[in-house]
Amino acid sequence: MDNWDEIKTAYQVARLGTVSGAAEVLGVHHATVIRHIDSLEKRLGEKLFQRHARGYTATEAGRDLLTVAQTTEDQFAQLANRIKGHGEAVSGELIVTSIAEISRQLSGVMVAFGAEYPSLILRFLTGQRLFRLDFGEAHVAVRAGAAPSEPDYVVQPFMVLHHGLYAAPSYAAAHGLPKTDAELAAHHFVVNDNAESRAPYNHWLRTLVPPAALGFRAAEPAPIYDAICAGAGLGFIPRIAAPQYPELIEVMPPRPEWSSNLWLVTHVDLHRTLKVQRFLACLKEAAQEWQTL
Repeated sequence: MDNWDEIKTAYQVARLGTVSGAAEVLGVHHATVIRHIDSLEKRLGEKLFQRHARGYTATEAGRDLLTVAQTTEDQFAQLANRIKGHGEAVSGELIVTSIAEISRQLSGVMVAFGAEYPSLILRFLTGQRLFRLDFGEAHVAVRAGAAPSEPDYVVQPFMVLHHGLYAAPSYAAAHGLPKTDAELAAHHFVVNDNAESRAPYNHWLRTLVPPAALGFRAAEPAPIYDAICAGAGLGFIPRIAAPQYPELIEVMPPRPEWSSNLWLVTHVDLHRTLKVQRFLACLKEAAQEWQTL
């Protein structure tokens, strides 16, 4: 295929369903849109759209084209993000992704960094999805668990995240607190809803207590911590996050088998840029203080 303008036009028609909508997005006359569609259908020897009074609906062939065009557009957008990350100025976008358990701490570092470099646009992405640094979806990633092994990634040890077991005073008053591991099975727990979670403390707990004890489950750290504070059960909280909840009781202090290794990950193409290097320096300095908690 040697005419990407026609494919781009067909993609917009399939996405929006009308010639006028595609013409507005592309900044061309509607006659140009119709000409591109007719030319592309003739070139391919297939009808890409069913024409009707309300607009255009993609045929099966048109939907196949839409899928390819969507992928191509996404890849161009990802490339643009990577290009934006280049350069020797601390400006443009800085995209950071991390496990949500330390989002409050990382947000503080990012805010301070943004104050030092006010021309930056800061984007902070959390969640269970692993954002692709090679596609420019993020410039800096904080990953937990085993060290990432992608060949184009620069991976550095960041810190060890220590977890303790906590309870609210209301839970302690109603149920008491366990003093030994053997007593844990008689208690209620607040846990991650993902049974396949690789967090060491989740695996440890699920092998020790019956499923019925895992009575409150949530997908993200914030509602887990809120439920612990509300007295729903015992739960694990990182030691560095515990000061946010001074009312909680530390039932069991951190153990080595509950700890997670955290890694700083960057893409080799962006690792040496001034923006990334200065932000990494800020993160490492902050981690030294967090590690003492």
